[in-house]
Amino acid sequence: MRLEWLEDILAVAETGSFSEAAERRRLTQSAFSRRVQHIEDHVGVALFDRSRKPVQLRPTTAEQRDQIARLARTLRQLTDDLRRGDRTAGNRLVLASQHALTASWAPRFIDTIQSENADIFLKLKSANLDECFAFLLSRQADIAVVYRRIGEEHPIAANYIETTIIGRDRLIPVFARAYGARLNRQFAHGEVPFIAYPSEVFLGEVMDRIVLPAIQGASHMVPKVETELTLAALELAANGIGVAWVPATLARARIEAGDLADLSASLPYCDLDVTAVRLANQATPVEATVWDQLSRMDAPRPARAAGTDSD
Repeated sequence: MRLEWLEDILAVAETGSFSEAAERRRLTQSAFSRRVQHIEDHVGVALFDRSRKPVQLRPTTAEQRDQIARLARTLRQLTDDLRRGDRTAGNRLVLASQHALTASWAPRFIDTIQSENADIFLKLKSANLDECFAFLLSRQADIAVVYRRIGEEHPIAANYIETTIIGRDRLIPVFARAYGARLNRQFAHGEVPFIAYPSEVFLGEVMDRIVLPAIQGASHMVPKVETELTLAALELAANGIGVAWVPATLARARIEAGDLADLSASLPYCDLDVTAVRLANQATPVEATVWDQLSRMDAPRPARAAGTDSD
């Protein structure tokens, strides 16, 4: 059944008139009548009750009206998708991004890309650091946007990849301002309740190597919850469960709103590079365009806070 036939049937059902349906379908009445007859010949049954005014669907056709409408919508969407796919095939780019960067940075760098190149279609994959590199190496992603500790290299041989720094972020300790008195009492007893990350994920490694060693001895760190997701850690901190170390760009709005307190003056923080990474010598024209735009990003940097620098 062709899409135009389905639309013809619906036009008659909605107008109750062959002449009005013909006008809606931009056909002469005689041409429309011939087409309706052709549809009925193809199906093998009469679809309309012509003895009634306005014209009505025969009972068997009326029972299928909703399905006819659904099929017409589906075929229209399929047609649009195929046309769009043909237009975007040569301008398609897959970006892999760490979860925290997907939430805090992705809207900005996608806007930067598409403001200059509206025809570029971007597919965004959100994953952990290892998955981002796996997507890149298996060519399931063209560019990865990931964190890196300042002064360190990515865990891939440098001759396989190209890296450009597109901004700076900071892993900062935050906690619910409303529960500050309770946290101060725990501080007074030498305890710091905190939200932990698994040691095998990037931020868990940063916590284990940089943050926790800077505190141990001065305070007893008490893990309350473990999660891989920075957004979950942020919400747990906002509800007073424990101190969460999250990217400053992710927490900025909640800090400015007064929901969260930045504890960088009392607890360690860690500066991070935000980097774009791609395979060396593999660039398509659209990838080269996006790479150039990312390299020129004037990315915001978190304000420097008093605290223990990790550099």
